[in-house]
Amino acid sequence: MSDPSSPAPRQTKRFEQKRGAILDAAAKRFNERGIRGTSLADVSGSVGLMTNSITYYYRRKEDLAAACFLAKIAWLDALIAEAEAAPDPEARLRLFLDRYCRGLAAMATGERPALIRFHDVRALPSPQAETVFSAYNAFFRRMRALCLEADAVAGLDRNARNTRTHLLVSVVQTMRVWIDRYEPADYPRVGARVADLVLNGLAAPGSAWPPRLDLALPASEWAPTDAFLRAATILINEQGYRGASVEKISAHLRVTKGSFYHHNDNKDDLVANCFARTFERIRRTQDAAEAAGGTGWERLGAATATLVAHQLSEAGPLLRWIAVGALPDGLRADVTRTMHQLWERVAFPIADGIADGSIRPCDPSIAAQVVNSTIDAASELDRWSKDIDAAGAQANYVYPLLAGLYAPPPG
Repeated sequence: MSDPSSPAPRQTKRFEQKRGAILDAAAKRFNERGIRGTSLADVSGSVGLMTNSITYYYRRKEDLAAACFLAKIAWLDALIAEAEAAPDPEARLRLFLDRYCRGLAAMATGERPALIRFHDVRALPSPQAETVFSAYNAFFRRMRALCLEADAVAGLDRNARNTRTHLLVSVVQTMRVWIDRYEPADYPRVGARVADLVLNGLAAPGSAWPPRLDLALPASEWAPTDAFLRAATILINEQGYRGASVEKISAHLRVTKGSFYHHNDNKDDLVANCFARTFERIRRTQDAAEAAGGTGWERLGAATATLVAHQLSEAGPLLRWIAVGALPDGLRADVTRTMHQLWERVAFPIADGIADGSIRPCDPSIAAQVVNSTIDAASELDRWSKDIDAAGAQANYVYPLLAGLYAPPPG
């Protein structure tokens, strides 16, 4: 006699396989177009389903996006669990980054399904946002416990440990932006170099902290429209390109839509100007550091500290790299190219510092990406470290970046 329950496991397996295919296709679409720029029909067509069929698995697009984020967090949690077997914080960090980069390599070669990037997570509405943010906060705490437990560095309070954890998580998350310049087979080698940079910093023995350079920056060319650009930058960082509507930007500034269009021809022009404003600020800071002279260490430290301070100032923030993913095709290529060019410029003072002895030997290109990812994420410091200001960021964020994650607090 046949067992009536026997088809259930096969049905469950088919269900899980199809759901996995949906998550894979959705992650790729969300990474390319953002949540607001993707429809259920886009995803269903990628896996051979009708739109009404995909709702059997996920009733709404927002449910599907949340499932993608939760799958990503579950993967990171599994890496943490594996790294916990290592004997000390430094070994755990190295093991985590090794497994992380091997996972990215498997995604690049198609050996494992794609995972969503976190760049568009704030596009989630309620109640999906609360579920995902709760899971992400739990991941952050586990990452802190993995690498920055209470006794990992003497003299750090909870806020300082949160700040250093944010540094580490930001470096990890941003690796997906630039690691594809390397062969997937080399991803573990890249991970080992990133681990070395995070653990040991860039300072050569005897390099003083803080660098003794005051940067004289010329006035910004965006002053007449700066209020509009800053408001748009804040909203785009928080809600993505498609979430930052003309109505929301106007409301943030307490002006009418008519006033908005008096200063801006359209939203795309505004966003392009936001990126141009950010690029100009980065370029002016880099140029000022070069003009000031000094060792490579001094120029790198001054530029990094100045840009991080700008992120926390009333003139900030800079537009984050996460905003690029959901840009229209007509904007994305030029913006991406300019961003990469400015990020690569950071390698110059690093290479100069290696030559003059102020920076220890390291891979200048990879070190530049580590520095850039930290600058980019500084706009979110106040989410993890209560009441942080420029001085606190220099001591607990820029200094561990350049001196090493486990460096004692500067005296």
